[in-house]
Amino acid sequence: MPVTIKSAREIELMRAAGKILGKVHQDLGKELRPGMTTLEIDRTGEEMIRSYGCIPSFKNYQGFPSSVCVSVNDEVVHGIPSDRRVIQEGDIVSLDIGVIYKGYHSDAARTHGIGEISKAAADLILHTRESFFAGIRYASAGNYLYQISAAVQRTAERYGYGVVRDLVGHGIGSHLHEEPEVPNFRRFGRGIRLRSGMTLAVEPMINEGTGNVEWLDNGWTVVTRDHKLSAHYENTILITGGKPEILSVTEDEIAEGVWDPGGML
Repeated sequence: MPVTIKSAREIELMRAAGKILGKVHQDLGKELRPGMTTLEIDRTGEEMIRSYGCIPSFKNYQGFPSSVCVSVNDEVVHGIPSDRRVIQEGDIVSLDIGVIYKGYHSDAARTHGIGEISKAAADLILHTRESFFAGIRYASAGNYLYQISAAVQRTAERYGYGVVRDLVGHGIGSHLHEEPEVPNFRRFGRGIRLRSGMTLAVEPMINEGTGNVEWLDNGWTVVTRDHKLSAHYENTILITGGKPEILSVTEDEIAEGVWDPGGML
């Protein structure tokens, strides 16, 4: 599938999808507490998604059984919710969620600390988010895709973290996964030239230790090979002639000054 440039109508639908997804992330994140099962998190998330008239992007996608990917501690992505997996005080939990609104997808991830977490865990969450914002400084028309990738890697490695190379971000629109792939690490060359109207899911997956990962026997869940912590921060963004638009930003993030929609990068 070639890289798609979205029409004004498609962009409005993706804005709506992203706004809903931001609300789901904000509200679901506030529900997390010690003693909760990952299956409870999934069911609550699905209820929220459907309450907005949306369809979960992930449920039954290529066989994935759940609406929310719930990944705990050393799980990088694609954690399958279970009534046997209970989150504990001090855990970090990554929620990767997608919604479909009137045929268009939005995809975003956040990592949350459960109760009191270690400074190392808090720093990993903070710097993973920082690597996302470092990357999207280059996400404007006329720049090149791999400028985003290099900035994500440069920022993460500045703190001594490992960047996952086996998984990448992606284009997004009427399909959950579209071209181009969006790596979080340098690749040879510059990649495609960015154009206004492109929509991308930029998603740093950053490990406390090595960037090496392995798949569990369920065929989905990816864990760090050294079993150190991993964090995930993702948003669906729109490329414009200037500052990119983050379609899935939460209201709390705007209020906290994490992202100023009207400001400069």
